[in-house]
Formats: sequence, structure tokens, C-alpha cells
Amino acid sequence: MLLLCALLFAVLTWQVAAHGPLRAYDERLGRGIAGAREIPTPVAEFFADLGNTVVALPVLLGIVGLVVVLAWVGWRSRRWTGATGGPSGRWWLPPLAAGLALAAVPALVVPLKLWLARPGPPQMAGGSQDGFFPSGHAATAAVAYGVAALLLVRGPGRGTGTGPRAGTGRAGRRTRRPLSVAVAATAVLLNLGVGVGLVRRGYHWPLDVLGSWCLAGVVLALWCAVCDRWAPEVTASSAPVSASTSG
Repeated sequence: MLLLCALLFAVLTWQVAAHGPLRAYDERLGRGIAGAREIPTPVAEFFADLGNTVVALPVLLGIVGLVVVLAWVGWRSRRWTGATGGPSGRWWLPPLAAGLALAAVPALVVPLKLWLARPGPPQMAGGSQDGFFPSGHAATAAVAYGVAALLLVRGPGRGTGTGPRAGTGRAGRRTRRPLSVAVAATAVLLNLGVGVGLVRRGYHWPLDVLGSWCLAGVVLALWCAVCDRWAPEVTASSAPVSASTSG
């Protein structure tokens, strides 16, 4: 996923910087979507605002807080009972990495905007913006809601329970699957709404949004790689067998 998103982002950036044919088609498409009255303006504005940091950041912080509390409680209960399943010793790493992932968005987006200096749609003419590719709002929404969904799907409730094998069997996987699908679908629909809202309101071109999604895909893939490498989930099959259960 990381390499695919990076490759797509490189191609889109090249097309924008070189004034390629994809950029010309993108601007025609953007004008058409901005004039589409089938999408009500208040609805488009609402979803566009979901990419604002003042909206996305509290959502992510709320999810991070929930995951931290649940992970800490699970960790403490397992220390007390001596159970081997549950969160790993680095349960704090995924929430910390989530905050760093969101902080990386402006560090990546702002230099690219300044370098490419792509003009915005006609509705944004005369503004103080220095560039529009990639979209900061779309990238913020994709990383914030994406990593929040990953935290919930990966969350500390996985592999936990009253016994060392609770939640690790087939029944536990069947219980988690609908929730994981619902969380992922919600994150995808929110980001689609943000992207369409930004283009419909004339704040960005479609490629600005698509490029931000590719950039966010790289950030989210790195988040997954870091968490899988240094904070893997501890399950009954991977946890060491205690002396009390070995005999």
C-alpha cells in the first residue's frame, strides 16, 4: 500500500507540476462539480468543514483518549491477574504515533504547496493562499479519521477478555468483523464527503483532493508499519506460557 500510494502521489505531482493533460482534465472536471446544483451548498459546506483541524483534531483526540484509557485498564488488570493475553507492553505507541501522524500533515503539505504553487479554482481567486496541491483539509481528514478508525479496529479490546484465549477464537473474530467493516466504511464515507464538499464549494481541484488521499495513504501505511513492528498485539498464541499453566 505504501509503495502504491507513493507512486500515485508522484504521478499526480508530476502532472500538476508539468501542466500535463491530467491537470487540464482535472480543471474541467472541477468546474463541472463546482457548478453541480444537485449537491446542496449547505451539505457541501458541512462536509468540507470536516477537514478543518478544529473539527478533525478533537475527533482524533477523543479516540486516542478512549484507546489509551482502555489499554491502560487492560494492562493493569492483566498485571493484577497474571493473564498473558491483551495489549502489548507498548500499548501507548499507537496513540502516540497517531498524534505524530497528524502533526506530519502540515509538515508535508505546506512545503509542497509552496513548491508547486498551483492556482486554485476560480472561486478562490484573489485569496492569500500560496498553493492548492495537495489539499491540507483533505489530508487532515484522511489522516485523522483514518488513524482513528485504525485505532478502533486495532484497539485494546482485541485479544482481551476474562481468560488468556478470550476473543482470539473464531467467535471473537466473527464479532469483531462487522464492527471493523462499519468503522472502515464510516471513515471512507466521511473522507469522500470531505473531498466532494471541497470540490463542490470551489475550494480545491479534484486532483488536490486525490493527491492528499495518496499522501495520507503513505502516512497511514507508515503508522501501521511502526505499530506492527514495535507494538504488536499480544495474543494467547504469541504470549509466553506462565509457570502456573505449564505444569
